[in-house]
Amino acid sequence: MSINKELKQLAQSLQGKLHFDELYKTLYATDASVYRLKPIAVAIPETKADIKRLIRFAVQHKISLTPRTAGTSLAGQTVGTGIIVDVSKFFTKIIDFDAVKKTVTVQPGVIRDELNLFLQPHGVFFGPNTSTSNRCMIGGMVGNNSSGTTSIRYGVTRDKIVSISCYLSDGSKAIFKEITSAEFIQKTKGETLENKIYKALYDELSVEANQKEIIKEFPKPEIHRRNTGYAVDLLLKSDLFGGNEPTINIGKLLCGSEGTLAFTTEVTLKVDDLQPPHNIMVVAHYNSIQESLESVVIAMKHYLYTCEMIDDIILECTKTNREQSKNRFFLVGEPKAIMMFELASAVDMADAERQANDLIADLKQHHFGYASVKIYGDDINKVNDLRKAGLGLLGSIVGDDKAADSIEDTAVELSDLPNYIADFTAMMEKYGQKAIYYAHAGAGELHLRPELNLKKKEDLVLFRTIATEVAVLVKKYRGSLSGEHGDGIVRGEFIPFMIGEQNYELLKRIKKAFDPNSVFNIGKITDTPKMDENHRVISGREEPEIVTFQDFSDSMGILRAAEKCNGSGDCRKLPSAGGSMCPSYRATRNEKETTRARANALREYLTYSEKENKFDSKELYEVFELCVSCKACASECPSNVDVATLKAEFLYQYQKANGFSRRNTIFAKNAKLNKLGSLFPALTNFISNSSLMKKSMGIASQRNVPKLAAFTFKSWYSKQPKQANTLHGKIYLFNDEFTNYYDVTIGIDAYELLTKLGFEVLVVDHEESGRTYLSKGFLEEAKVITNKNINIFQDLISESTPLIGLEPSAILTFRDEYIRLADDKKAAEKLSKNVFTIDEFFKNESEKGNITSNSFSAEKREIKIHGHCHQKSLSSIEATFAMLSLPKNNIVTIYNSGCCGMAGSFGYEKEHYAVSMQMGEDTLFPKIRKTAENVSIAAAGTSCRHQIFDGTKREAQHPVSILRSFLR
Repeated sequence: MSINKELKQLAQSLQGKLHFDELYKTLYATDASVYRLKPIAVAIPETKADIKRLIRFAVQHKISLTPRTAGTSLAGQTVGTGIIVDVSKFFTKIIDFDAVKKTVTVQPGVIRDELNLFLQPHGVFFGPNTSTSNRCMIGGMVGNNSSGTTSIRYGVTRDKIVSISCYLSDGSKAIFKEITSAEFIQKTKGETLENKIYKALYDELSVEANQKEIIKEFPKPEIHRRNTGYAVDLLLKSDLFGGNEPTINIGKLLCGSEGTLAFTTEVTLKVDDLQPPHNIMVVAHYNSIQESLESVVIAMKHYLYTCEMIDDIILECTKTNREQSKNRFFLVGEPKAIMMFELASAVDMADAERQANDLIADLKQHHFGYASVKIYGDDINKVNDLRKAGLGLLGSIVGDDKAADSIEDTAVELSDLPNYIADFTAMMEKYGQKAIYYAHAGAGELHLRPELNLKKKEDLVLFRTIATEVAVLVKKYRGSLSGEHGDGIVRGEFIPFMIGEQNYELLKRIKKAFDPNSVFNIGKITDTPKMDENHRVISGREEPEIVTFQDFSDSMGILRAAEKCNGSGDCRKLPSAGGSMCPSYRATRNEKETTRARANALREYLTYSEKENKFDSKELYEVFELCVSCKACASECPSNVDVATLKAEFLYQYQKANGFSRRNTIFAKNAKLNKLGSLFPALTNFISNSSLMKKSMGIASQRNVPKLAAFTFKSWYSKQPKQANTLHGKIYLFNDEFTNYYDVTIGIDAYELLTKLGFEVLVVDHEESGRTYLSKGFLEEAKVITNKNINIFQDLISESTPLIGLEPSAILTFRDEYIRLADDKKAAEKLSKNVFTIDEFFKNESEKGNITSNSFSAEKREIKIHGHCHQKSLSSIEATFAMLSLPKNNIVTIYNSGCCGMAGSFGYEKEHYAVSMQMGEDTLFPKIRKTAENVSIAAAGTSCRHQIFDGTKREAQHPVSILRSFLR
């Protein structure tokens, strides 16, 4: 029987899902590492019984099972050629919390930050804090023995293990927890696989020669972050094996074993009291990396909670990232490196200030750093966010030279760190390399990355050469080649060198004892493939030239735009983490609906498809289908992966080969059809909302199609008298297709508001924005509109006569898509600098003093703002906040509300209705339902206002209409 038939039978036996189509195998062929291994299938188990069935199937067919949660592994731990078992969707329960023992029991798919949100009201938290904490899951943290920023104070994941419940490779259940030495001996007796595991461990580790070899070859025990191989050195603390501890916990051996020994289903963890509430961060600025590292030895004499480092290359990347550029506020000059030292006090802020001042004085006394800045409150989170974005930011580097992760996880004893880095820097200079330095200096660990082009054969050779020399260097200091990211594929083959051949053979025997059937994550830690094979890119291959309609020169082509995604998985964060990325993933919890999946799929098919039109792929259509083009990824993805732009290009190229559907054509040409419909608006509205029309158009029956106004804004404006003697000069109002036909009253409110505030408002004949064409992939039509609008406005718009828009998705095309589509790119860029949302315009004018609170009533009103996704990505909700705060007694707040889910026509399409409403339910709808009836809801987007009404029956208003109501 063929394997596909066997897989079909397996799929029918599972309560969860089993995918073995090309798309899913492609999406799970990569993680956050450089590796690409296609599995034969991807399992999404829903129950423990599913996992047992998968293990039985794997044993029967001699197939490897690779456990996976968020897939953010940097060493290739979560890719493999067998079955990938993704527990991130259904194994997400917090099972138990014991406040007395300070323990919590969770399933492996619980996100670290979600766990801490649960624990916070109880006054405790789970300490290890990785840069991926808003999407990484406990299963992955246990698999890698994750550490993060707080390990100098709260330890690593292994320190927190109380017990691990798991399945062994024969399908039997086992619980590994702390037991006495006598209980250990008792467990060696019997015939179960668990008994045999205990017996094998006892037989191996009670041999004095083995103990001596481990002590001799393993990393220094003073290095707390050490993940080289299995943690057998830790077991030597037991009085069974030459130590003096009367208890032993084999769960700590499983921690860091990368899913190679057992399949974890539950983990019980120790938790710590919350960090003291009074905290200050000191950010020290340095003229060299070496200086910054030498200062760590001094800084660590103080009671620090974090000690993190970032170099100038990452800081440079923050300049071009829309989100992180906002978090550069604390920087003084252009440092070569910064150190972030966090201090905290349980007493009061005065004590925290004393600690911070003492640290700064100590650094000055030793002549370290040219500036030290103290950070307080929420600003500390912003600085930490910048640090956490480090890995993703490296993906934004344009071109094929990337920060390669061959050596990025070394750890040495803190006192050795300056000398180790000096040796490392000398080695890099020998190869003409400038490395990237960041991460956990206080723990003796830095993430070091050379910039290499792995598409070139000579750089692939250098990839191995540098990795080999670094292994020798780390061994010289008795360090650990992996501090927290694990061995995986990238470091696995160096384990025999790092711990000695005898110890490596011991690890292989331990693997055999736990996994005699060879089913758990084969090829990790033991018997690993070569570190310079199975890469995402094939070195020496002629790269395909992809011709696109849009201009992707800013990324050196669309393929490189997709390759910016390094798999860091920021797009998997949930609503509680803030932001909007990625609404379709949040609604479905499917990897297929992530920004990462879309970028990976596009990269794969553009690279490997043999079709003349490489975009002509039903798999690509499937992966892009639920993308709502919200553009959250354009700002929130640290690698600057703009999937909305990629989707527009894909749709255009795909539809060129497969035709443009009738429905897409009608939605794209909405403005042209409305021009005709507006001649008889009542009749048009009746027909549009008839059940027959909805059915024929594939529109959800639950939706009300937006109704045309009785007259257009253009016709209303033409009847207005010419303004004279305006106080503040002229502005041009962009009469977008939504304002003109649907939201006429908003246009009138804007005109009257602006004129009464002393502005001459001009509306000229121009084209629609092109938004509907862009959303449906009609790029040729969008380009015509782009060029016409640029020609119309380029001589009218200037710093003194700006162009203002009401609908964010329409006006912001001037700042975004027009740049890629325009024939005259320079004219488009020049024009874009003086194009603003009306919110931005009001904020700017109020800062100039041209608009003041005196123009508005002192009525007290509470207003809550829901931001349009394009506004959040390409503009700012703070501008709306400033605008609505002009009336001095207003109480204005911003919903942390994500995407509403309507996304133009998306939410009207019957096959997308349920997902659209789920997007709204994720955050926005519940918040609005909790909002008192007397509170005004502001939403600039026309789609947002319709979705809010459909989901909550609350009427939202455009900020202009709200502000207009306050005019004196």
